[in-house]
Amino acid sequence: MIIATGVAILVAAVFITACSLLSEPTRQNFNAIFVAGAGAAYLNGGIGALGTLEFVFTTLVTLSALWGLKSYRWIGVAWMLHVGWDVVHHMVEEPIIGFDPLSSFGCAICDTLLALWFFAGAPSVFVPASWVRRKRSEA
Repeated sequence: MIIATGVAILVAAVFITACSLLSEPTRQNFNAIFVAGAGAAYLNGGIGALGTLEFVFTTLVTLSALWGLKSYRWIGVAWMLHVGWDVVHHMVEEPIIGFDPLSSFGCAICDTLLALWFFAGAPSVFVPASWVRRKRSEA
């Protein structure tokens, strides 16, 4: 689990760094579209009777992603919905990547970190926070 956790943190860090290269509004639009696609990752995930809930889950993530075009918080909500489904798949031992039994566990960690970044407004890792505060106070 330690390796899966480390990999999940690394993936989140790389994703956040790469997205930080995008300027606004491209960063927000890209991430809204990206999380909508991620919401479909578990369709036909093979968890029996709960499988029908995957369509409800995908609908909720898609709606959150749509609202995410206007607010980063909704992108965070979509990622947290994904975390919930990651946990379900981990608990019933139906991982997102069939050959990696800890993939849903790792995905839950990565997705939580992404959600936290989006709840914080998805700030660029390349722009010092003091500059952002100064710029906002000048506006």
